[in-house]
Amino acid sequence: MPIEIKVPSVGESITSGILGVWSKPDGSYVKTGEPIFEIETDKVTSEIVAESSGQLKHLVKAGDTVKIGQVVASIDEKAKAPAETEPKKEATTKKEVANGTVTAPARTAAAAPVATSSARGKNADDLSPAVRYQTEEKGIDPASIKGTGKDGRILKGDVLAVENVEKTSSPSASPKQASASTGERTSRRKMTPLRQKIAARLLSAQQETAHLTTFNEVDLSNIIALRTKFQDRFVKKYETKLGFMSFFVKAVVHALQIVPAINARLDGDEVVQNHFYDLGVAISTEKGLLVPVVRDADKLSFAEVEKTIAAYAKKARDGKITLTDLEGGVFTITNGGVFGSLLSTPILNPPQCGILGMHTIQDRPVAIAGRVEIRPMMYLALTYDHRLVDGREAVTFLAHIKEVVENPAAVLLEV
Repeated sequence: MPIEIKVPSVGESITSGILGVWSKPDGSYVKTGEPIFEIETDKVTSEIVAESSGQLKHLVKAGDTVKIGQVVASIDEKAKAPAETEPKKEATTKKEVANGTVTAPARTAAAAPVATSSARGKNADDLSPAVRYQTEEKGIDPASIKGTGKDGRILKGDVLAVENVEKTSSPSASPKQASASTGERTSRRKMTPLRQKIAARLLSAQQETAHLTTFNEVDLSNIIALRTKFQDRFVKKYETKLGFMSFFVKAVVHALQIVPAINARLDGDEVVQNHFYDLGVAISTEKGLLVPVVRDADKLSFAEVEKTIAAYAKKARDGKITLTDLEGGVFTITNGGVFGSLLSTPILNPPQCGILGMHTIQDRPVAIAGRVEIRPMMYLALTYDHRLVDGREAVTFLAHIKEVVENPAAVLLEV
């Protein structure tokens, strides 16, 4: 009797998801441990592997909504592997070659399996499920992609890079012209579970919290000077770049320690005070905004913060973020400045009661000691839950962030 493949539980409170892509076609032979499909939920995308070897049969289509525990496929263990006779053919060919009796077609067949390492990941069977899904969905030929992974393997980021180049270089790639070619004025698609979850959480935050935003601006001259002076030495020692985010993470930790009211949350009619500093750092992905958590940020060095954020960004691009990565943050930092945003009012990430919005850096004229100077300035926005935090505390919190960012030595001296 074939083995049933059910949708596994991928986290508490998750009852359904979308079967995003089949990694193996219907009727194909799969081996134990091989990925067979991806399940996309409102939080993460998980890769499901075969529990045993056999012939795979699809019971639902890619894109269908499935429930946890639902049978979506079966594996017939009695089916024989189609490649079992191939080694004998190869041995015969090698013998013919040794005797000098091989014909031209046989020589070609014998030479076919030989390939350089740079060609790995070009064939459909060598691609990871995420890469295969992206290339098929976007109509990109894997052979045209230069892989940056180990032994030339194609990564998901390589596919996205090619897509971005095609979008900017090809006028025909625009949605307006694409719809014109099909004669349709509009198109319709279902919201992904992640997009639905984001929408629900944003609406809930707007309706259930007394959110208010206060603003300030910071001069980044000293941080830029430090990065310029020590960047090469920093990269050489830690093998990662010194970015702006680590300075802001340290500044937020410093401000939370001075204004602990923002490091708290409401639980019914009780205030839960946090005595740890797990900070969420928003990362934009093609599927939506994810907020992985930098654990114990107060205990990490600048290099450790940068490496942690870089690792999360890579996991997000590769679709490997887990629920554990996203849970338990006490405060969030989001940087709309990377997209050119000059000013915004970030929305709270419940149950947290504070979120800091960073924005683009602009050279602006400012008054310094009675003189007008051009300085690299950034607007900061702090949105907070007014049920827990008063305006005085919010303004004080933002003022301390400004002080640390403009005088980064204060972090090292812990003053």
